[in-house]
Amino acid sequence: MPPSSPPPSPITRRRAIGAGTLALLLTKADIAWGATILAVRVWPAMDYTRVTIESDGKLIATHVSVTTPPRMALDIEGLELSPALKELVGSVKSNDPFIRGIRVGQNAPGVVRLVIDLKQEALPQVFNLPPIAAYQHRLVMDLYPLQAADPLEALIAERLGEKSTPIPPTPAAAAPRDPLGDLIAQQGSKPAASGAASTSAAKPPKPTDSAANSPAPAPMPPAVASSKPSKTDRLIIIALDPGHGGEDPGAIGPQGTREKDVVLQVALKLRERINASTINGNPMRAFLTRDADFFVPLHVRVQKAQKVQADLFISIHADAFTVPTARGASVFALSEKGASSAAAKYMADKENSADKIGGVNVKVKDAQVQRAILDMSTTAQINDSLKLGSSLLGEIGSFAKLHKPKVEQAGFAVLKAPDIPSILIETAFISNPEEEQRLRSVEYQDQLADAMLRGLQRYFAKNPPLARTRTSS
Repeated sequence: MPPSSPPPSPITRRRAIGAGTLALLLTKADIAWGATILAVRVWPAMDYTRVTIESDGKLIATHVSVTTPPRMALDIEGLELSPALKELVGSVKSNDPFIRGIRVGQNAPGVVRLVIDLKQEALPQVFNLPPIAAYQHRLVMDLYPLQAADPLEALIAERLGEKSTPIPPTPAAAAPRDPLGDLIAQQGSKPAASGAASTSAAKPPKPTDSAANSPAPAPMPPAVASSKPSKTDRLIIIALDPGHGGEDPGAIGPQGTREKDVVLQVALKLRERINASTINGNPMRAFLTRDADFFVPLHVRVQKAQKVQADLFISIHADAFTVPTARGASVFALSEKGASSAAAKYMADKENSADKIGGVNVKVKDAQVQRAILDMSTTAQINDSLKLGSSLLGEIGSFAKLHKPKVEQAGFAVLKAPDIPSILIETAFISNPEEEQRLRSVEYQDQLADAMLRGLQRYFAKNPPLARTRTSS
């Protein structure tokens, strides 16, 4: 035992484990001689569920998956069971699409085991993130579905008015427990049926009043099991991209307003307006890159828009600067060469750092290939993006102060879809106390959504969408 280790308790660890004594009975003297757990968080979403363990040192973990019943075991080295880890048990929401419950126990001296009971088979990704921004070391577990739903198919099914039949999750077949979870099962640790994303550290600011009083984000449309006609009328699809999310709160205002909360509310309001509108008799549909509080990597946001064959891409943000006096809304398009101003370059660099804060698994094999595809933006795409940006900037400027009177350009990674006109809107400076208060108000959020819809209609009036037919294939 290392010299820095605390003296053993009256019941030694070896004797406790050998006798099957509850690991949960460890005293304070037995807790964490290695890394210290700072926070635990669970981020459920239809796309994937993320589990994060934050600590003051890098954690080494190994995992194994079992299909019947579906579950995953994760052994974390250098740890003793702590109250912070026990919080994971109560962090699972009853409506989590993937996790049924989490059990935790001491598997061996210096090794903590998590057993994650699943509602369906999942593809796990386990990786480490180095310290950045407000975070220290993070161990991340992402659980993805075996087969993701086709969002374009869901949009077409919605237009056709068919009743969608969700594909049920893989049932957990009744079977005797194997030794994988026996140790923890003997401890009597039961997963919670419900609970919010939990943290053992100081909790981040709560969502704004307007966000709290607004309806909860609607889930992604389910996959459709029944067959459908191969074509429908011309859907005009607008990809809305609420910035940040999940582990990445974005900018935080003086009153604690989080950018990720505000922009999601604006996007949800704009989705309602788009879905109720038409262009020259053609129905419009909005597709959100995230419709709840979870993180989406920048290149995945672009890929989602491409997958639904979006006509336009609008990324929604709330600006921030080092001084509280900066104010006004801005609209940005991509630049082929360099940024149109030092401020535009500053903004692009800040927004492009979202992947590092939110946490991307850089070991994913095709990540570099995926990013390379996003570097083929065309002059035509940029020209159309500038026209779109001008239309929306003019409408926003009819009721709000503008930071700059024209569309600016910089190398925003999220705007690099080569075939989709794309813009990024900074709705106001959340770092400005007056504008933060405005962003918190339902009235201002409604004004923003109305102005963006008018801007879309102005753009399409001069730039009609191509006459093509959407298909579900």
